[in-house]
Parts: sequence; structure tokens; C-alpha cells
Amino acid sequence: MNSEYTPKPNLHELPRISDRLSFLYVEHCVVNRKDSALTFTDERGTAFMPVATISVLMLGPGTNITHRAMELIGDAGASVIWVGEYGVRYYASGRPLTHSARLAILQAELVTNTRRRLKVARAMYQMRFPDEDVSMLTMGQLRGREGARVRAVYKKLAHKTGVKWSGREYDPDDYAAGSTINQALSLAHQCLYGIAHSVIVALGCSPALGFVHTGHERSFVYDVADLYKANISIPAAFEACQREEALNIERTVRLIVRDKIHEEKLLVRMSKDIGKLLLCADEDIHDDDFSVSELKLWDDKLEDVKSGTSYGKELDFENGDAFYDDLVERSW
Repeated sequence: MNSEYTPKPNLHELPRISDRLSFLYVEHCVVNRKDSALTFTDERGTAFMPVATISVLMLGPGTNITHRAMELIGDAGASVIWVGEYGVRYYASGRPLTHSARLAILQAELVTNTRRRLKVARAMYQMRFPDEDVSMLTMGQLRGREGARVRAVYKKLAHKTGVKWSGREYDPDDYAAGSTINQALSLAHQCLYGIAHSVIVALGCSPALGFVHTGHERSFVYDVADLYKANISIPAAFEACQREEALNIERTVRLIVRDKIHEEKLLVRMSKDIGKLLLCADEDIHDDDFSVSELKLWDDKLEDVKSGTSYGKELDFENGDAFYDDLVERSW
């Protein structure tokens, strides 16, 4: 079948974000499409990958991608990251895997109400301190506790792996200037940010509306990613630096992060955790919760009203059609 005529996938036919592979990294190849699969071509030949099985596609140096491939990726709800030479840039994302705006609206309501926003932020910190009660701590106190926890994680992993550690020091604009462990941390975190962004977008939430972070287009991405750094990206970076064969630190980090994401079932956990944080409930996310696709019109006095309907026919104007004729005339 010619890919030009491949039908667009139905939303309910696509795998859930929690059922997909974490990410796929490619470089020095041409990315195209064949029917509903992506093709990756280099001097060795062509490989195929069903696009609906991918959560994030990372495009490394020397990669060219066609418009048709991007169209397929967007329809499948996958995210695309152009990672450049060191894998530390994020440039695009796919469309949601839901037609419902339920979580997006709820997210906006929560983040614009100080009391409710604080409740969600505390819940995020509670996930880091499961054995403690943080319900009465201020944001300043929570930041202090979190800082101490992360420093302890660095120290513990440095002792365990034997990797020299003198602190988190890096220049966002000069990746190569950092030490090997700081380079590895930057890359591992970036992989985690890509996964978080993909899940957030797939659920129909806004990457910009954060609860702990604020003011950035990816504030919520950083909120979510921070929940898993101590278990995923930080250990991956130290393990990569520990390996004597890690001559290519970037590739080694990506492989370890990918394995940890699979072992931790991170896509499933992240999807459920985001839903629980926003819904402030313990129940898991179900497909039916976000399958609403009916478009409505907002009203300031009534409940939302049905769209696709011509309103105003019930009005009885004294001059009949003359009113509409005059309205059209004045609009020109």
C-alpha cells in the first residue's frame, strides 16, 4: 500500500503511553515512513519500526527526517527530540492521546489556586519522603529537605561507584566544559525530561503549568521528572562513569537510562502518578476517564452547551429578515 493513502490511525487504536517503548535514539540516517511504520536508512540498509510503539524518538547528529514521517509521528502521539551533538536539547512534541481536556482544565484550576497548588506541591514532595508527614511544611522547608536528600543521593552513589564527586557544576550553554559525571547527569536528566514531556502531552496536560517549578514553558516537565531522578537518571549517570568500557559516555548513559526506565516500568508509573497528583485521589487512571471527545461551548450562566448548533433562531425580531440583512450589510 502506498503510504500516501495510509489512513490516519483512530485514537482508540493507538497503544496507551504506558504500553510503549521508552525512547529510541538514532543518528546519521534518513527517517521516512512506509505505511504506518517509520523507516531508518543508512549505508547498511533500512530498518522498520511501528511508530505507535514509540514514546519518544531522539534524533541525533546527521539525521534527516521527512515531512511524511513527522506527520505519522504526530498522528501517533509520539514526541520528537532533536538532541544535537551531546543530546541536551528538546525541540518538539506530539499531540495528546486523548480528546478530553479534563486534566488540562483541572491542572489550570489547581495551579491558579494557592491553597490547592500547595496541596499538589506537597503531594509531590511526599512521594520523595514516603515515611514522613510533610503536610504542614512550607515550600521553603520542602526545598531544603529536598536539597539535602539529593546531596545525600550523590554522596551515596559516589561512594558506591568510586566516581569522583565534587558537586553538581555545569554550564547549560557549554556541555563539554563540565566533568564527565556532570556531563553524564545532564544527558541522563535530558532523557528523563523527554519521557516526562511525552507522557504529559499524551495525557493532554500542559507542560508549562508547574506546581513546584514556574515561569518556564516546561515547568511541569521538571516537576514530574524530579520525582524519579534519584531512582533513574542520577544512578544511571554514576553507573555509566563507573564502567571502564564507557568510552562513549553519551551512548552508555542512554542505554542505562533506557534499561532503568524499562525495569522501573516508568511509563506506567508516571501516567498513574500524574493522574493521582491532579485528581488528588488514589484510584488509577482509566482510559474512559479521558475519552470524552464532545466539543462544547462555554457559557457564563448555564452549563456548557452543545456546539455545532445554530443559536438565536428562537429570537423574534420585529423586522424579521431585515435584521439579518442589515447585520450582513454592516459587517461588510
